[in-house]
Amino acid sequence: MWTSEHTQRLHFIQKLDEEHALSQSLEPTSTLPPQPGRRRTSRGPFWMIPAALPSHRHTPDVPMACPAISGNLHKPAAPSLHCGRAVGACTASSPSSVASEAPMGRSEAMAAAAGGDGGGRRAVVVELLLVVLQLAGSCGAGTTAALPVVINTWAFRKATETAWRVLQLGGSELDAVEKGCGQCEIDQCDGSVGYGGSPDESGETTLDAMIMDGNTMEVGAVADLRRVKNAIGVARKVIEHTKHTLLVGESASLFAVRMGFPYEDLTTPKSLSMYSKWLNQSCQPNYWKNVVPDSSKSCGPYKRLEKVTCEKWTISQRSVHNHDTIGMVVIGGNGTVASGTSTNGGVHKIPGRVGDSPIAGAGSYADSTAGGAAATGDGDITMRFLPSYQAVEYMRMGMDPTVACQKVISRIQKYAPEFFGAVICANTTGSYGAACNKIPGFTQFHFMVYSPLLSQAAEQVVDCI
Repeated sequence: MWTSEHTQRLHFIQKLDEEHALSQSLEPTSTLPPQPGRRRTSRGPFWMIPAALPSHRHTPDVPMACPAISGNLHKPAAPSLHCGRAVGACTASSPSSVASEAPMGRSEAMAAAAGGDGGGRRAVVVELLLVVLQLAGSCGAGTTAALPVVINTWAFRKATETAWRVLQLGGSELDAVEKGCGQCEIDQCDGSVGYGGSPDESGETTLDAMIMDGNTMEVGAVADLRRVKNAIGVARKVIEHTKHTLLVGESASLFAVRMGFPYEDLTTPKSLSMYSKWLNQSCQPNYWKNVVPDSSKSCGPYKRLEKVTCEKWTISQRSVHNHDTIGMVVIGGNGTVASGTSTNGGVHKIPGRVGDSPIAGAGSYADSTAGGAAATGDGDITMRFLPSYQAVEYMRMGMDPTVACQKVISRIQKYAPEFFGAVICANTTGSYGAACNKIPGFTQFHFMVYSPLLSQAAEQVVDCI
């Protein structure tokens, strides 16, 4: 069936027709004769084959695009990424290896085709083939993707391995996400997930988490959860035992107890030490502005300043590696997608603050007709752009996961060029990618992947853009 997506692609090819002034080398009337099953564009010598266009959901036997030919054909992908021959996904690489493995660019292909008799015609054919390959998401011979796949933010290896083990034992994608993120809650990954980390202004650790089913689009989430350690487990119970999506604060804790989770102290000697040190530094840094006394010099208590001034967002001490949420995407062997997040939020946050992690479309997003994505970083910035939802929608349009992640980051950069953040993406074929915003102190992003083509959980690295 001819869809609006096909129409957009048709218009794209028509634009290329005009751009290259095909009339100089080939008269429009000298095109191939019409053939059954083909649709001719309204102008120019291009032919579209509707059956060859990719559907909204890619099948596992269709390889995904190399970053080098995804998105803008004129612009190669970031030098640190290339399409892995073994894994069919974007992995770390040196610039030289990318140059040697990248597909021939448009200008080179056109030049090669132009030699000899009928060069103009061959140039047109090669141009069309490049466009069709880009639209169809082809990566070239020998590149594959595989399912199932587990991908998560940061080098949290045990979380990846736990999720993979759940899948291998017959668990569902939701089970894998819950147990994988739950492992990080137990391990207190990087001090930014689980109990005993990121005390707020009152010295208390609170938790945020969410989990999403890409088949039913159901979401369960908790925010500002107090005195309960297994935040993502409680989020799962929100899906299973309520008609709600998000529970917050003390009421979320009461719900957790009703569901059988024990009350436990989330404070540890380490979190108390962090809090004490912060107090001794005049409560620096903090999240207040436009208040008296001056929040950059005092602990308060604060009152609002009558005259509100706008301040430019800049990199601060609290920005880099202050929000290292675990975000996870799991895609099963049949293409079913689930995603989830867990975090203890920003260090020294104002009590009651909720970041991006428990918000569907911001912290993570899953749709079994397209793929899944998860974000990490400064949630107060990223949640305004729904990066995970936007990345999945880009993949729904047929965009390579790496390019989808990069476009999301680029969009946020326009408004907050110095924000700290990264995004991971995976589509329903098992192809995956990631992108991050380059700022001082954060030039590379590490994330974990496990798939049938890997003998073990593998740490991947991407250069920030």
